Amino acid sequence: MKKNITIISALAILMSSCSLYEPMRVQADKDIIFGSEYGVEAYALSLYRNLPTLYNIPFVESGVVDYAGCRTHSNYYLENAYNAEIPTSWSWGNLRKVSYFLDALNSESCKISDEAKAHYEGFGRFFRAWFYYDKLTAYGGVPWFDHCISSTDRDEMYKDRDNRDVIIEHIIEDLDFAYQNIKTKSSVGNTLISRYAALALKSRACLFEASYRKYQDLSKEQPPIPEDSKYTPEYLYAECVDAAGRLMDSGVYKLNTADGEKGAYRTLFYSSDCPTNETILGVSASDSEKCYGEANWKFFSGSYGNGYCGSRVFINTYLNTDGTPFTSTAGYSTKNFVQEFSGRDARLAQTFIGPAYKMKSTRVAPDIVNNVAPTGYHIIKFVIDDPWYNNRARNINGYPLIRYAEVLLNYAEAKAELGTLTNSDWSNTIGALRLRAGISGGTTSKPSALDPYMVQNFYPDVTDPVIMEIRRERAIELFYEGFRRDDLNRWACGKLFESLKWTGIHIDAMDTPIDLNGDGVNDCYFSFAETSQAPALYKSIFVHVYADESTEQGLRARVNPDGGYDLEYVLSNKRKFYDDGRQYLQPIPSIIIKDYAARGYTLTQNHGW
Repeated sequence: MKKNITIISALAILMSSCSLYEPMRVQADKDIIFGSEYGVEAYALSLYRNLPTLYNIPFVESGVVDYAGCRTHSNYYLENAYNAEIPTSWSWGNLRKVSYFLDALNSESCKISDEAKAHYEGFGRFFRAWFYYDKLTAYGGVPWFDHCISSTDRDEMYKDRDNRDVIIEHIIEDLDFAYQNIKTKSSVGNTLISRYAALALKSRACLFEASYRKYQDLSKEQPPIPEDSKYTPEYLYAECVDAAGRLMDSGVYKLNTADGEKGAYRTLFYSSDCPTNETILGVSASDSEKCYGEANWKFFSGSYGNGYCGSRVFINTYLNTDGTPFTSTAGYSTKNFVQEFSGRDARLAQTFIGPAYKMKSTRVAPDIVNNVAPTGYHIIKFVIDDPWYNNRARNINGYPLIRYAEVLLNYAEAKAELGTLTNSDWSNTIGALRLRAGISGGTTSKPSALDPYMVQNFYPDVTDPVIMEIRRERAIELFYEGFRRDDLNRWACGKLFESLKWTGIHIDAMDTPIDLNGDGVNDCYFSFAETSQAPALYKSIFVHVYADESTEQGLRARVNPDGGYDLEYVLSNKRKFYDDGRQYLQPIPSIIIKDYAARGYTLTQNHGW
């Protein structure tokens, strides 16, 4: 026990430093920790703090995506609200912890076997790849550091950014090493980094960079990408296919198809330990260890939450169960809440409150009255169906960070972009995902026709029906899991951040009580009248709707040409995506650039900032 306390105390000292270059204070601490595999493992486990947590996984997309509205949008996508003076995620403390770990493994202080050393080095290099992937998606090229920097080595400490080639090359190298050397294959809830997690992350990183290089204007990149770069879109798509294909061929994972009480899809986000048949890397919750999330509180509170809600433009992309587009159905635009959930992709009612949704034994309608889900598409993908959790941070359900469904999507997209996707590939990837969602049609062969609704509302430049359907599937399957912003950035579809309307449910009439979910209880009374004028009988369900010409933030009721009204949530500040594309990459904070300059060094800025 004394040995355990000594190691943990030493580790606490080492982890207290967050600077990129600050030297460790006590050599003895390093010898204690890295002198045994127990100490190395203890340090390695501490690196999990670098990963997303139960608190932020379900909310990482709030305010930074096109397909879901909220009351407080990120100022990054508001007109004249963001500039390089605003602090960003330009921080390197997490990298320093990883670099110290990797340096120590290759120092005289480390006394473990070569096999164990290679395993832990793979583990550390996985975390370094994760760190740099985040930096690549945020800033493009950044300085590459592969070891702790001495405080006296100013030239290295203040080096300029390396180009994207350097970063993606090292990410691939690190993940290849991790896959070849990490011994872990499984764990409870798959919460430990495994060799398969390295393959999956490689498929993610290569897909991102391949599409970014295919669809973006690379002439704006700072630092410039070499003209003779070997990292072409084709090369990177092929690397994605290879990584995803090896994981698929391993046979270790499969889609979760056990219906359970919540459905095969939602079950992935409902259990305390993520189902390991599909989860490649997960975050578990624990009541006994006081490890909680707060999804219920944020998704069901009008004050603590941010009004997270889906847009009907996106809801309309969920297919009918026969595989046909919902928007090809006659009269789709005037279907009410109950009607539009009928005969649809099962993920719709497992992502948003549907007519049959219950909390415990009570049917619950979307909470529009309290401004919890203003559009009426109330997110439930990450919540527990018990109102006890709605006003406290006590969620005991875990979430996947990487799951097999994403790998299938990565594989399908990369092969489609290469022009090598076969009907068999389609059946094993997109078809399999749709079969799990209860869709019977179009699962065995590639589509041959473009859906005009998708062209008009999302991707007007896409002419390949296969790529279009893969993009549809990706948005639905990975909804609110943290992928959408990066996807739109790599596809150069930034205007959707500005243009996609946050439309809501269709209602037949104003100034009329409405039973949204058909349970015989009136849920809303929409009116242009002021709240003070609400009829006494409907005061508790009254929803004030602003006139079209109003500048106030809140709901509008747009007249539908075919009858009735369509709700729309409008922000008081205009959403904006600038024509020069500056928002595809975050600015390097000006304070950092000034610090470089004051010391005689140069740090290049991203275009537009």
